[in-house]
Amino acid sequence: MPSEHTVYPAATAETSPRRRALAPEVNDAFENFNGAVFREGALCGKAKQLAAAAVAHVTQCPYCISGHSKAARCKGASDEEIMEAIWVAAGVRAGGAYACSTVALHALADEELDMVVGDQHNYHTLGRRDGALAGPGPGPVRTYGGQQTVVGAAQVGS
Repeated sequence: MPSEHTVYPAATAETSPRRRALAPEVNDAFENFNGAVFREGALCGKAKQLAAAAVAHVTQCPYCISGHSKAARCKGASDEEIMEAIWVAAGVRAGGAYACSTVALHALADEELDMVVGDQHNYHTLGRRDGALAGPGPGPVRTYGGQQTVVGAAQVGS
């Protein structure tokens, strides 16, 4: 049982009205959106609440974890189903880190290549939305996923 001194204060009867009073239009839009999201559709309410309970663990929102876990149970989910959904979310979260190690491996390969080619510097820019390479060119050719890329060349776009 959590102590009375917690990082996340308990929601009170005043929380929702205050939230609404401070931003009524946005609050109403959110409530309408949320209502539509959880309305029965292609997915039943139980499936939606299992997904929500799982996602709540990824976003790490204690209010959502509690609310959606209880709602999933109310929609007919067993404790075992709720826990399995949580494990699925944990697996996807861990899988994301595993899959994104590809970015690190490419960066490390580029760094190793830079060490080999000496004065030819690779200015491959992580975070570029267009995936472009920027820097002095031309540079050595590397193959990533079957596509040849000139490393260190000034390439924009693809």
